[in-house]
Amino acid sequence: MTTYTKLFLTGFFQVLFVAMNTYFITRLYWYGIFFCGFVISLIWSHNVKKIAFGTNLDRFYYAAGAGLGSLAGVLLSVAFLKYHIK
Repeated sequence: MTTYTKLFLTGFFQVLFVAMNTYFITRLYWYGIFFCGFVISLIWSHNVKKIAFGTNLDRFYYAAGAGLGSLAGVLLSVAFLKYHIK
């Protein structure tokens, strides 16, 4: 896996969980809020150094992943609550 792929996926998954957590917070879905908050912090603890000392191209790939992660996070959380929580 290339460095840029890793950066993209790191941004993607971190913001995926941020988007999901935002939706869960608005719905007061406590289990989802805790889980997403935990995963966000875990991912962040691993990627701080990668981005802080990276190049502008590194930051671009991370941001691109984050943008797509936002969209995917909202889609996943809406689908989860729609089909699993009644």
